[in-house]
Amino acid sequence: MNEISIQRLRTHVDELAGNIGEHNVFHPDALHAAEAYITQEWRQQGYDVRKQTYTAQGIECASLEITRPGSSTDVMLIGAHYDSVFGSPGANDNGSGVAALLELSLLFQDVAPETSLRFVAFVNEEPPFFFWPGMGSMAYAKAARQRRDPIRFMISLETVGYYRNQRGSQTYPPLLKYFYSDTGNFIAFVSNLRSRHILRDCVRAFSSATDFPVQSIAAPAIVPGMSLSDQLVFWRHGYKALMITDTAFYRYPYYHTAQDTPDKLDYEPFTEMTKELFLMLCRLANAIQ
Repeated sequence: MNEISIQRLRTHVDELAGNIGEHNVFHPDALHAAEAYITQEWRQQGYDVRKQTYTAQGIECASLEITRPGSSTDVMLIGAHYDSVFGSPGANDNGSGVAALLELSLLFQDVAPETSLRFVAFVNEEPPFFFWPGMGSMAYAKAARQRRDPIRFMISLETVGYYRNQRGSQTYPPLLKYFYSDTGNFIAFVSNLRSRHILRDCVRAFSSATDFPVQSIAAPAIVPGMSLSDQLVFWRHGYKALMITDTAFYRYPYYHTAQDTPDKLDYEPFTEMTKELFLMLCRLANAIQ
């Protein structure tokens, strides 16, 4: 197989943000439908799906995990949250991240990695859970630390489906605009300072065989936007981690709105970017294709 499918990416986003629609604890049936969809997709891919279940605001919630085992004990964790924010169907935030996650796990069925890859769909990343114990990745990272899981690093796929070639389509936190392009056609790799060496390795592996635009930054977590996803939780639990993103509200005008619908995504560059992510992970995991 070894090919990312634009049609499958569209199908995943359409199902999560179109057919299911807004899915969070305020719409528990839809949240459970999203959980069931991801579970079904992974089982059809041949994986054993593990659930970390807990109760949040009286609703049973679950983060979902699968593993593509390698020959070493180390683990690279690739995650994406599957809940949408209140009032939004969540096509880009974060249907795009989940779609990429599902495509990556599918392709890894056909390769033999040296480093194990763990794919996790996190629940409850959005408010009112962000930063708090009810956040799915918070519960997950806490349990992983208690088990002493040998996580080499974690990657958070967060809002990855929107690209523009027009000048002025990209904005930034204060000062950063002087150092980066104002054209929103790139994918961004973002880490804290402690994870900067992992960030460098990922960017190098991503860029080694593609001209897909990529920008990167390692900076303190207090920089606006740096910590607004599940990688923050892994930083707080002592793991190295980075976020891969189209920069969300610094580019995407429909962020956290009812207009975050499947038709807003740019599927051709989204597909190409996901293809390069697969090749990057193959290189980092020393995978034999």
